[in-house]
Amino acid sequence: MRAEPEEGERAEKAAARAEAARTDTEELASQAEESADHAADMADLVAEADPVLDEMVRDQEAGVDDDKPFGTLGHPMRRSPFVVGFQFALGAILAYVVYQSVRSAASVLLLIVIAAFLAIGLHPTVSRIERLGMPRGLAMGLVFILVIGFFVLFAWSIVPPVARQVTELVSAAPEYINDLRDNPTLRPLNQRFGIVDRLSAAANSLDVAKLGPQAFGGVLGVGKVLLSGVFNTLTVLILTLYFLSAFDRIKGSAYRLIPRRRRARAVLIGDEVLGRVGGYVAGAVVIAVIAGISSLIWLSALGVPYPLALALLVAITDLIPLVGATIGAVVVTIVAFFVSWPVGVATLIFYVIYQQVENYVIYPRVMKRSVDVSPAAAIVSVLIGGALLGAVGALLAIPMCAAIQLIMKEVVLPRQEAA
Repeated sequence: MRAEPEEGERAEKAAARAEAARTDTEELASQAEESADHAADMADLVAEADPVLDEMVRDQEAGVDDDKPFGTLGHPMRRSPFVVGFQFALGAILAYVVYQSVRSAASVLLLIVIAAFLAIGLHPTVSRIERLGMPRGLAMGLVFILVIGFFVLFAWSIVPPVARQVTELVSAAPEYINDLRDNPTLRPLNQRFGIVDRLSAAANSLDVAKLGPQAFGGVLGVGKVLLSGVFNTLTVLILTLYFLSAFDRIKGSAYRLIPRRRRARAVLIGDEVLGRVGGYVAGAVVIAVIAGISSLIWLSALGVPYPLALALLVAITDLIPLVGATIGAVVVTIVAFFVSWPVGVATLIFYVIYQQVENYVIYPRVMKRSVDVSPAAAIVSVLIGGALLGAVGALLAIPMCAAIQLIMKEVVLPRQEAA
């Protein structure tokens, strides 16, 4: 009798547990349905939100966090034929626009290149002065005062003598005409062909009313050229000052454009290139100063007129590789021949000997730590640089050739050997 009640109790308990399990199942299903509905609502909300208008959606989709305030990189675009063709057409259009822009701004870009070259060349000097304990601003100011002082000294030594000689030539023109008329060699020719008389008649028949505007136009043209030269010089100096003041920041920004895995080696090679360019500029300036001082001493000893102006001319032309020293020597030798034949011959011999000393003694000792360019490569680079950019291209040719040789040695040739 007692077994039957126990079996009934067990049945009731099993039925209660089954009912509880069914209730829990229904509740879980209801919660899952509510979660799915909530997720769908959130997805619809995110899909409807515009990242341009909703800052939270923009940050969520871009993957913004504390370390990446501008989000993470997205997946690369699919290389479909349409995308490839569009990129090719866009690249061709962009290349043409860049080409036209470079042609239109060629003169400005040339000034920027000159300023950058000067900044690279002056940076080692500024750094050395800075390491001596002087603030960078004062070091830059000192270097700029020296550079500007050189140009002012050159102008002061050239302009007054030229103006004085032009005035003397204009004042002595009538006397020169009379000397030509009384010259024993030209007198028969003048009597037969009337050369001097025709020149005098042509000079006397000039219309002053017409000559005035022409002369004014010529003076105006010369004034425009002078103003353009002064403006370009000031632009180069200001740009050089800005490049020097922000040299490290500009260099760091340029290095960050290189992929991260190649950046360390690129920094090493780039610093070496900049060091060689700076060393070349400093060495070229030292060689030019030696040439100018030697010329000043020689011309002053022989009594050649305007020795300071001629020495500065030799120093400036000596900056041009290969042919600059010869150009300055030829000009000075011609002026020396006007003094006397012995002075001209002695000056010619002096510059022949000095150029041999400069080429085989001074230049190798000064440039041994900066550039190491073979003579053939130097000649070819100077010819190409001069054809592209004139005197500026000739100045930039040798350091650029040294930089290209370094890149070929450290980058191109190792890859060819590893291929």
